[in-house]
Amino acid sequence: MARYVDVHPENPQPRLVRQVVEALRDDALIAYPTDSGYALGSRVGNREGRDRILRIRGLDDRHHFTLVCRDFSQLGQLVHVDNAAFRAVRAATPGPYTFILPGTPEVPRRLLHPKKRTVGVRIPDHAVVRALLEELGEPLLSSSLILPGETEPRTMGWDVKEELEHQVDVVIEAGETPAEPTTVVDWSDGAPEVLRRGAGDPDRFG
Repeated sequence: MARYVDVHPENPQPRLVRQVVEALRDDALIAYPTDSGYALGSRVGNREGRDRILRIRGLDDRHHFTLVCRDFSQLGQLVHVDNAAFRAVRAATPGPYTFILPGTPEVPRRLLHPKKRTVGVRIPDHAVVRALLEELGEPLLSSSLILPGETEPRTMGWDVKEELEHQVDVVIEAGETPAEPTTVVDWSDGAPEVLRRGAGDPDRFG
């Protein structure tokens, strides 16, 4: 049964943040709020976390996972970013964008796209996520909480707990989140290609 943690959306209580991070370090799978709806998250080193996310979302191994980062320097350790991408990604973060870029050796092979060797990265603009990443000290392996047959992420913690009571370990409640998923921009071939139009303005990459 999932544990339900009610956190203040703008000033998350450090004690509760530490409890969630301790669960993550014990290989928990969490459902947490972002600036573009709810997401599923686990530690990068949690091998089972990846498989649990795929099962919940009904996805196969070709799914592009996202590494949620605290800041741009952390992001830069995980993906190769050329000068043009560097300027654009830096200008758009933090915010509701996911960028697909070639992974560095820091990223486990099982998290890379099997053919392209790419991975998604993003820096959310949400106080709860920032607090979690600061306490954890490493990126979160993540995927939007869009369930099979649905097109938008879940937006309320109580709703997530009701739906995924026995499939996740922790649900963080922090008030309603936006219903729109991130805008996904593939920059792996040297020029931006918008794969999904979402909460972030896609025209800046047009």
